[in-house]
Amino acid sequence: MEVATRLTWMQEKKLQNYFGEKQFSLLYKASVHGFSTDRLLQICSKQGPTLTVIYSEDLTVGAYMQKDYGEGNYLVTVFVFQETTITECKVGPFKLPMLFDKNVDGNLEVSIHLKEKTMYFNKNAMEKLGLSQIYISFQDCEVFRCEDLLDERKMSGLTELKESLLCAIRNYIPYGGLVHKVRILLLGPVGAGKSSFFNSVRSIFRGHVTNQALVGSDPTGTSEKYRTYFIKDGKDNNTLPFILCDTMGLSEKEGLDMDDIPYILEGHFPDKYQFNSLKLRPKGIGNHTGCPLLKDRIHCVAFVFSANSVGQLSHEMVEKIKRIRRELIKSDVVHVVLLTHVDTLDLITKGDLIDVYKCVPVKLQLEAVHRKLGFALSDIFVVSNYTSEWELEPVIDVLILSALKEMLRAADDFLENFPLEKTV
Repeated sequence: MEVATRLTWMQEKKLQNYFGEKQFSLLYKASVHGFSTDRLLQICSKQGPTLTVIYSEDLTVGAYMQKDYGEGNYLVTVFVFQETTITECKVGPFKLPMLFDKNVDGNLEVSIHLKEKTMYFNKNAMEKLGLSQIYISFQDCEVFRCEDLLDERKMSGLTELKESLLCAIRNYIPYGGLVHKVRILLLGPVGAGKSSFFNSVRSIFRGHVTNQALVGSDPTGTSEKYRTYFIKDGKDNNTLPFILCDTMGLSEKEGLDMDDIPYILEGHFPDKYQFNSLKLRPKGIGNHTGCPLLKDRIHCVAFVFSANSVGQLSHEMVEKIKRIRRELIKSDVVHVVLLTHVDTLDLITKGDLIDVYKCVPVKLQLEAVHRKLGFALSDIFVVSNYTSEWELEPVIDVLILSALKEMLRAADDFLENFPLEKTV
């Protein structure tokens, strides 16, 4: 049976971040393995850095040790976790097993007495930690192995997964060979990260961070034209089998005109079409004749939302998005969601992006999108765009490439369901 920790997710995340983006693995739990120092040392020796957590009635107290339990003398970081605040002090140097020595004379600063279920602090440590007494009675004690969230083994696995995704996308052939390249339309509120997503995809395939689409901080948005972006693969300089299409951002009063959306979906607009120009219907403009081919159509739509602002979407914006979804369903266009800026959510670190869908703040945002806009949870993909980084990061690349692969699958669904007579 799996042994569960008493730490809440929030407490665990704060401790993980406080001690340097660590991952905790529960080794010992006194209420399960016994309140025995010998048993604790037997289980927890030679495990590398460890975190010991003591649970009293109203306090969470603990000790972080950067090395194995051994014969050397080491400094120990003792901490008190009160609500959301962590207070610490350094104690030692002393031999680590002495932390669990019931003989106070063996360690005059801090000691944990498992059999008696008490933790002792000398006056100096008590004052530094903001405690009001030298003894704390506790109900349980847990010891965790502490590992770097992004250790060498995990980074190697991420690199392998990235290469696998790159290979799959490079070798992608649209369903039935009906088109040479699928078109993916990015739609979303101003500032959601549509242009940044394109730049991020381009960066990954070029092999370095680059910016082609204009990205800015103007609250009215930077895209005023309809843009179709072909992406060249830095490996062989060939264009990849997809086109990312960018539009003006959605807003309550300005932004993309709802009347333009059916024409975009049908493929009437050429690249660089000026949205804020005179409202002429697009028949015959640019290189189009008014009867676009299947290759000109939008094959998948990705709604782009910032993870920080989903909860603040206005009623007008929600209704506009729902109206667009009805138009997409009417046109049989498969659509998904990209949730950007996830790395800026509270308590989320780069190491969390390895298994980001299990993080509580991310789960809450996914549920908010599902509840507010009606998208299925399985159609919402989390990404972190390149906005301030100078170098590519495998963990970011994997999220972006995974989402892109799902969009290509959605485009295949559209092509597979497209009436045969309309493809000729």
